[in-house]
Amino acid sequence: MRTLARKIAFQTIFADLFASDNYETVLNQLLDEEKLDAKGTEFAKQILLAYKDNKAQIVAEVESKVEGYELQRVYRVDLALIYLAETEIKFIGTTKAVVINEILEIAKTFSSEKSVSFINGVLAKLD
Repeated sequence: MRTLARKIAFQTIFADLFASDNYETVLNQLLDEEKLDAKGTEFAKQILLAYKDNKAQIVAEVESKVEGYELQRVYRVDLALIYLAETEIKFIGTTKAVVINEILEIAKTFSSEKSVSFINGVLAKLD
């Protein structure tokens, strides 16, 4: 349930990186397609609300941890996963080890092998 909620949150954050004006539409469409239960839906919405409310802080924190890259050059999939992880660790309070494990599993599905190592390196530096 939480894994699916994270995938929905990731996909919504990914869409937000391209067009923040259709954020709610994307979220509602994903929730309809995935048939997530009430607890999962609430968890996904909690993550996304924390992301939207703290986006500037999240971006600044990630930017300070991504060494040797400008955020504009990082794959958007990877960036969305890193933003999701930072949101969940910092604002939801999920244990860092759990978040890293979950994010890396999602990355294996949605990103490349090289990206998994990159994401792991960045996540290890997050507070």
